[in-house]
Amino acid sequence: MGKYFGTDGFRGEAGKELTVDHAFKIGRYLGSYFSKDHKARVVIGKDTRRSSYMLESALCAGLTASGADAYLLHVTTTPSVSYITRIDDFDCGIMISASHNPYYDNGIKLINCEGDKMEESLLLEIENYIDNGDDIPYATGEAIGETIDYSSGRNRYVGYLITLATRSYKGKKVGLDCANGSTWMMAKSVFDALGADTHVIANHPDGLNINVDCGSTHIENLRKFVVENGLDVGFAFDGDADRCLAIDEKGNIVNGDHIMYLSARYMKESGMLGDSKVVTTIMSNMGLYKALDELGIGYEQTPVGDKYVAENMKKNGHLIGGEQSGHIIFWRYATTGDGLITAIKVMEAMLETKLPLSTLAAPMTMYPQVLKNVIVDDKDGTLNDPAVKAAVEKAGQELGGNGRVLLRKSGTEPVLRVMSESLDLTLCNEKVDDIIQSMKDSGHFVKMK
Repeated sequence: MGKYFGTDGFRGEAGKELTVDHAFKIGRYLGSYFSKDHKARVVIGKDTRRSSYMLESALCAGLTASGADAYLLHVTTTPSVSYITRIDDFDCGIMISASHNPYYDNGIKLINCEGDKMEESLLLEIENYIDNGDDIPYATGEAIGETIDYSSGRNRYVGYLITLATRSYKGKKVGLDCANGSTWMMAKSVFDALGADTHVIANHPDGLNINVDCGSTHIENLRKFVVENGLDVGFAFDGDADRCLAIDEKGNIVNGDHIMYLSARYMKESGMLGDSKVVTTIMSNMGLYKALDELGIGYEQTPVGDKYVAENMKKNGHLIGGEQSGHIIFWRYATTGDGLITAIKVMEAMLETKLPLSTLAAPMTMYPQVLKNVIVDDKDGTLNDPAVKAAVEKAGQELGGNGRVLLRKSGTEPVLRVMSESLDLTLCNEKVDDIIQSMKDSGHFVKMK
C-alpha cells in the first residue's frame, strides 16, 4: 500500500484527509496519462454522501483540464462502475465512496479498463504527482475535455442485473436495506422488475445518513423488519453496494461465509462449479472450511481484502470467492464484489432448490470467534518475537483440529489483531489472552484498542 491509496482506494475524512485538491490532481494525472495517443474517456460514479458531489466536480475539473472526457453515472454502485468501465471500453473508472464508513469520510476508488482495481504501479505514479508534480500542461481550445451525462450506462447495468435472474420472483416477499446509499433507487427497481413483493428500508438519503443504523454493518433493523412483516428473505447492502448480507425468514443473519457455502454447494449440485475452489480471506470462519470439506469442495485463502480474493480468482480461474463481511465475487458475472448480484444468486439458489434460506444455510455452523486488537510498539518486531511466535504455536496446538488462532497486523494502524476460533468460547478467550500476555512479557504491549 502507498501513502494515499490502500487496498480499497484513497479514503479519509472529506475536506481533511481527502480534499478537492487531491481529487483535482488525481483527475489531472489520469486525464494526462490516458490521453497520450487518443482522447481519454473516464467514467465516474458516486454514492450519496454530501461530499461526493464536491469530489466529483474536482475530479471532472482535473480530467477535462488535462484533455479527457468525463462521463457521469451520477449516484450508482461501485460494481456498476466496474461493469460499465469494462463493457463500454472506458480507459478507466472512478467511484467516489467510502463504502461502509460514516458520511463524513469519503474515498476515491480507481478501476482499470478491465473492471478490476487499478494497478499498484499507476497508483504510485499518481501519489508522486499529488506530492511533487506540477508539470502537466493544461489542455486548450478544442482539446479541453467535456463532462457528459451518462445515466444511460447506469440504466444498462440495471438491465444486465435483471437478465441474471433464472426465474420470476413472483410470490416472494423480499426486504431490502439500502443503507441510504447507492442502491436507494436501483435495488427496488431490480426486484420489482423481477416480480418480487418488494419492501424497502433506509432508502431516503439526505447526504448525511448513509450507513447510519442501517445497511450491512447495522443489520439489526432489517432482522426486525423481516420478522415483523413475514418476509421470505432480506438483503442488506453497504453504502456503495459491493457488499451484501442476508436475513433468512426466521430472522437469522446469513453472512458472507454462509453465502459462499450455500452458493458453492448449489453450484456443485447443479454442475456449475467444476473443479473450481472457493477463495476466501484468512478471516473466514473455520466453520466454512469444515462445511466445504464435508462437501468435497476445495478452497484457497488470501490476505484480508477483496482485492486479493479477486486477484486469486482471476489467476486461477475460480468462480466464487469473498469475505465474511459480504464482499462476494461471482466471477462469471462480475470482477468485483457486487451486492445486487449476490442477492440475485442467493434468490436463484432458493428458487431453484425450492428451499428457504434458513435450510440452505443451516449445514454450516459458525465457530465462536474472539478477536482483540492490541496496540504494540512495533508490529513486525512483535510478530517476529520468538516468545510471541511460540505462544501462537502453543495455542494452535492446544486447540488442535477443532480450532485455530491467527495473529496479523493492521494495514493502517499500529495494531495487531489476535483471533481465535473454537467450538468452546471460553477456550477461545483463554488462547487470545495467552498470546496477549506473551506480548506483555516481551515488552511489546502498549494497550488494548
